Amino acid sequence: MIIADTDVLIDYLEGRRPGAEAVSLALRQDQLQTSTLSCFELLVGVRSNRQQENVLALLDSIPILMLDFDAARKAAELHRLLERSGIRIGMGDSLIAGIVLARGGTLLTELRHSAERNTFFIWGYNFIPSL
Repeated sequence: MIIADTDVLIDYLEGRRPGAEAVSLALRQDQLQTSTLSCFELLVGVRSNRQQENVLALLDSIPILMLDFDAARKAAELHRLLERSGIRIGMGDSLIAGIVLARGGTLLTELRHSAERNTFFIWGYNFIPSL
C-alpha cells in the first residue's frame, strides 16, 4: 500500500515529474491511497473551479485513510522520538506519518528534508519505516 503525501499529489495534478510519474504508477497498480490530512491540504490550496474539480476527481478515485487512535498514538511516539533526536517536523507531517505507520504502508513523498529525517529511500522517494 502506497500512501501519497500532499506534495506528490500536487505534482501529479500539475504534471510535474518525478512525482506525477510515481503517483501514476501507484494508481495503475491500484495501490495508491492518501490521508484525510492530505485531502485537507489539497482542498485548502484550491484556487479555481477547475483545480477543485481535478482535486475532487483524484480524491474520489482513491481510498482515504482516517486518523484514528492507533495512528494518533504512533504519530505521538514518532514525534517524541524525532524531537529527542533533535529532528523537528510539523504536527501535520507527524499525523500523516502516524497514519502510514498504523496502516503498515509506504509514504510516497518528495525527498525534501529527508537527510534531516533519517529516512530510507524507495523509487527516488522516501518512506518511514515501522517503529
